[in-house]
Parts: sequence; C-alpha cells; structure tokens
Amino acid sequence: MKLPRDLPADDLVKTLAKLGYETTRQAGSHVRLTTRENGEHHITIPAHSPIKIGTLNSILRDVANHFNLERDDLLNRLF
Repeated sequence: MKLPRDLPADDLVKTLAKLGYETTRQAGSHVRLTTRENGEHHITIPAHSPIKIGTLNSILRDVANHFNLERDDLLNRLF
C-alpha cells in the first residue's frame, strides 16, 4: 500500500490514536505521542501540514517496529 500524500499532522495524530497513542506534550511545532500498549513507546511528530513523505515513512516504520508489524500491515490497520 502506498503512503498517503498530503497528510496533515492533526490527521496523523488522530489516526495513531487507534493504536493507543496519546498526546503527552507539544513544544513549538512538534507533538510528542506516547503509547503504553505493547510496552511504552514515544514518537515525535512535526506539526506541519502536510508532513513530508520521508518523515511520514520514518514515523510509520518506527511504529511498525514497536508493534512488530510489517509496514503494509500497519498501513492497512490505520488507513
């Protein structure tokens, strides 16, 4: 599955909430999300609109590694 294009940070935050991520803080133009599912995990998302495709790929790869999923499986669950 292809990565979504033109995805704003707000939509990504809402989408990652499906996996238990919650906003723990925001400093300037970056949002920090934390989940306690499958162990504690933190990710930082730039509050840009849209998120650059390479940055989005890196974030989703990190989330997929945390949940022991393939990237395509994660994309199917989220989008």
